[in-house]
Amino acid sequence: MAVFAYRGRSGGSAIAGEIEADSRPAAVAALRSRGVVATAVEEKKGRAASGGVVLGGKVKSKDLAIYTRQFSTMIDAGLPIAQCLQILSEQSESKTLRDVTAKIAGDVQGGSTLAESFGKYPRTFDSLFVNMLAVGESGGVLDVCLQRLSSYIEKAAKLKSKVKSAMVYPATIIGVACLVIIFMMVFVLPTFANMFRTMGADLPLPTKIVIWVSEVTRAYIIFVIPLIGLGIYLLRRYYMTDQGSMTIDTFLLKVPVIGMLIRKVAVARFTRTLGTLISSGVPILEGLLITARAAGNRVVEKAVMGARQHVMAGGTLADPLKNTPVFPPMVVHMINVGENTGALDQMLNKIADFYDDEVDAAVSALTSLLEPLMIVFLGVSVGGIVIAMYLPIFKMVTLIK
Repeated sequence: MAVFAYRGRSGGSAIAGEIEADSRPAAVAALRSRGVVATAVEEKKGRAASGGVVLGGKVKSKDLAIYTRQFSTMIDAGLPIAQCLQILSEQSESKTLRDVTAKIAGDVQGGSTLAESFGKYPRTFDSLFVNMLAVGESGGVLDVCLQRLSSYIEKAAKLKSKVKSAMVYPATIIGVACLVIIFMMVFVLPTFANMFRTMGADLPLPTKIVIWVSEVTRAYIIFVIPLIGLGIYLLRRYYMTDQGSMTIDTFLLKVPVIGMLIRKVAVARFTRTLGTLISSGVPILEGLLITARAAGNRVVEKAVMGARQHVMAGGTLADPLKNTPVFPPMVVHMINVGENTGALDQMLNKIADFYDDEVDAAVSALTSLLEPLMIVFLGVSVGGIVIAMYLPIFKMVTLIK
């Protein structure tokens, strides 16, 4: 895909950046879907050569949180913005952040605003980051907005880490178990099979089944591994489509235990993002648009965009959320109270804090459920193979006696 440089307006603020698309109309359509009214879209020629660092690449949440916290501290200490950027471009641990910040420092010294300069690198600094900078600049509260932004990034990274850590252990155990089973099927069981054929004994049914599975595995394992890779690739391609992502995300929300965890993570992310944006002064319509894009789940994104349309028509935020399968009644009622009392941002942050704890509890419950399931899986699979192989030996010993 080609790379297009664009300038435009979003939420009343001027922004600029780059976007990948197949053609200029596709780039304009993609920007329009993000809520950006493009005023200029031009294709960039001669992109950076391979082997170098592509400016505007993704960075770790941890590095971005430290970067934002340092930026906020220096602004609060009274350092000029250009000097802050120069320091950040020299001391950041991420090479991508160092390179990008050096370019941003040059743009700011040339007269560009912070939001315009950071907006040129959407792969590094998302729309939430850029809009928070725009609000901080226009309102003279850049240090406060950066503090809120760094806290948001840290809490979001912590939430993501909790879910990942819950998945790593069972995935590792199951992966190792599968490798052990494949090793036994390919290298160990054929030895037993040859020994049983030499004896000419009538094998028990479990042993026959295991030997047959071993033979099939040895014959087709060369084809199975590429087919698994192809299946994963096709699934990812399908998920990239609108229908595919909606179908898969809807299914995941209905899976027992896991669906509840995904729902709680989605509520925590929605309330934390929207609460941070509103408390920083971002208009609620722009905040809902940014929150929908950051949802990470198409069902949640559709629900938030529907709520945005309702708010745009003059309705409340809480009413359309009642009919969604994601937001529990307690969350809807608390949002309704926040709207009625004029403290929506505070209420959203309270909900986010509550659901952070709920995610902890859900992760603990999931781990507690997976541990006995993994033990049963290992016992049935590995133990069943071992027993099936030793059944003929037990039978021969009994006959000899």
